[in-house]
Parts: sequence; C-alpha cells; structure tokens
Amino acid sequence: MSSETRSKPARKPKIAVFKFASCDGCQLSLLDAEDELLAVVGAVDIAYFPEASRAMLKGPYDIGLVEGSITTHPDAQRIQEVRRQCKTLITIGACATAGGIQALRNWKDVDEFIRVVYATPQYISTLKLSTPIAEHVPVDFELRGCPINKYQLIELITATLVGRKPNIPSYSVCIECKRKANVCIAVARGVACLGPVTQAGCGALCPGYDRGCYGCFGPMESSNTASLTNQFHILGQSPEQISRAFRGFNAWSWQFRKASEECERQ
Repeated sequence: MSSETRSKPARKPKIAVFKFASCDGCQLSLLDAEDELLAVVGAVDIAYFPEASRAMLKGPYDIGLVEGSITTHPDAQRIQEVRRQCKTLITIGACATAGGIQALRNWKDVDEFIRVVYATPQYISTLKLSTPIAEHVPVDFELRGCPINKYQLIELITATLVGRKPNIPSYSVCIECKRKANVCIAVARGVACLGPVTQAGCGALCPGYDRGCYGCFGPMESSNTASLTNQFHILGQSPEQISRAFRGFNAWSWQFRKASEECERQ
C-alpha cells in the first residue's frame, strides 16, 4: 500500500480544563472518576489540565470544561479567550453555573469586606459581584452540583464526543428519595427541605441522613419556589430563615435568588 493510500490515525478530540474562582472540588471529581476516566482518556487528548498535568498544549480545543465563577477583571477578560479557543464550552459546578457560595457577597458591601479582611486593602482588586460563566460568554451545557457528580461528568463528555444529547436528569431530588424508599422528612418530621425544587444528582444524600436538602445541585427545571416558600412558612420558618435557605451554593441562580429576595422584602 502506498503512503498516499495508507489511512492516517484519527485525531483524538482535545479537551481543556480551566479554573476560575472556586475550590477545585469539581476538577477533583473528574480525577476521582478513576476507572471511568481511564476509558475517556483513551478516546481523547487531555491537552490542558493544570490540576493534573504539566503538559500545556495550545488550543483550539474541542471541549472546554470550566470550573469557577468570575470575580475579577482579569478573569472577565480571560473567559472571553477561553470561549474563543473552545468549540464546545461546558461549565461544571455551582460556582461556574450559579456564582457559587462566594456569590453571597453580591448582597453585601464588598469594599467593607476587603477593609475588614485584608491588612493592605489597596492591593485588592475585585468585582462587586461573583457571577456564573454564562453571564459573560455563551455556554453549551451547564453541569450542576457542589461538587458535580463524577458519573454525570463522564456521561456528559461521552455524549459530547459522539454527538448525542447527554442523559442528565432534570427532575427533583424528591424522585431520588422515592427511588431509595426514603421517608419524606418534610412530611413525616416537618424538616425544611429544598428537595422539591432542587435538581437531582446527589442521590438524595442529605435526606437519607434525616437532613433537609441544601440545594447543592441548584434549581430543577420549572422549580416552584413560591409553593415551597409557603410550605416553609407552615413549618414555622421565618422569612429570614427561608431567605438563608435559598442563599446557599446556588444563591445567584435566578430562581433561588428571586425566592430569597421576595422573603427578604417581607
């Protein structure tokens, strides 16, 4: 067979992993996939992943995974360059999809925080808000969680590589509770629980230990936060307590943000 007709090996898709303001937990979830990750690594070229390798291959990239929120002016500029380098951009985790726990500062005076925390505040330069990636650039898919579910991430990468819709649930944590035969702690014990408005993905971890859901995976599709707020009132929760319940890991998601601000006005 001549060199002209000899088939060339197929080029592996290039994946890059980027970090912004975050705790690195979602990137660690990818590394924690272990056996599943080995199968993915065989099909792709992980070209840029500072958390795992010193190899830094330049873009463009077929898939970009972004962890973390935008909190500084340089980050707001850098995410534009990341978007230009990535054919498909996927945000992973509550920080990237909803501003993260650091978005709690969005309701406070950031300058006051800086004065209190730092001995030399003049060296600190930050934005007033902590915002999700989608508020700065177009995003192709958002993977929720704090941290993300590693199996959902592998499913998302696999689906993206083969060009199909990822099989990521959009129903609530309550469905996971029912599947695990958990007793509903809200009904049976009067515990305030965000499960009815929170997207599945954690396996109903907290309700399984008789704790109310904290909303780690953010609002589910068509979440009825107004109805849940009324239920919280019936359970004896004050407007302040309800507002604090919605202001957790996904406080800046518009559904939870709206619910918390309505309670704050009461």
